[in-house]
Amino acid sequence: MRSCPTLTAYGRHYCAPPRRLVSLTFTSLHRHNSAQFLNFSLFTAFRSPFSRMETPKLDSIGLEQFQTGTGLTGNKAMVENLKRFGVISSKKVAKVMEALDRGLFVPAGSSAYADTPLPIGYNATISAPHMHAMCLQLLEDKLQPGMRALDVGSGTGYLTGCFALMVGAEGRVVGVDHIPQLVDMSIKNVEKSVAASLLQKGSLSLHVGDGRKGWGEFAPYDAIHVGAAASEVPHALLDQLKPGGRMVIPVGTYFQELKVIDKSEDGSIKARTETSVRYVPLTSRVEQTGGF
Repeated sequence: MRSCPTLTAYGRHYCAPPRRLVSLTFTSLHRHNSAQFLNFSLFTAFRSPFSRMETPKLDSIGLEQFQTGTGLTGNKAMVENLKRFGVISSKKVAKVMEALDRGLFVPAGSSAYADTPLPIGYNATISAPHMHAMCLQLLEDKLQPGMRALDVGSGTGYLTGCFALMVGAEGRVVGVDHIPQLVDMSIKNVEKSVAASLLQKGSLSLHVGDGRKGWGEFAPYDAIHVGAAASEVPHALLDQLKPGGRMVIPVGTYFQELKVIDKSEDGSIKARTETSVRYVPLTSRVEQTGGF
């Protein structure tokens, strides 16, 4: 009996016979062909296996409509369909993603509510909604009111804003990105959103810096999220992770895995793989922008 290759989509594993696979297409980031790395929805790459998915049938929108955004009427519809597909199971995550409108955090004219990553300039992307939902749920226990979180590669500020809503005014969330223009953009985006008051009060802040070094001022952190793939986990981030805390980080070069790293109270580290992913590389500003 021949073994059946598997694929992972939305954190689940499916049998995918080779004859049913279609070719993968990676969207170029910005205009530089050398940066072909992004996290992407496997719902686009693999179509036939989903006839056997153990997920609820959509009652008002088809799979392809969900993927492309056709027929979606807004942010709430996006979240509802993530719930229907079983991507979101947490009521708190659903509430936060409904409250923070993704349309405020993507470039004008983009398909804000489609389940796909989008280029945001400077060879960077905003992740697909299902990846945001997955990371929020993986970190939910460490994003309780009053806790501290670090978002490395904060981009347009969307996930950073979600973290801030989860920890509340009594918590502390820091976003770090090494592209000044993206940090400026993220601040303006947050100012238009329901997270604006948290920015004004100082419980949410966005900074220009090398995220590989973390942000020591407010360490240690209960939760650390890294939005780009590292060849190995940066030691500075492990040092800034609080005992009892959790980090979610994509690790790898061409082949990448989303790692969940837990630090025990005694400081020991345990890591596990959640799923295979595709993210932009965690690199220097010069390497990312080509010197521009």
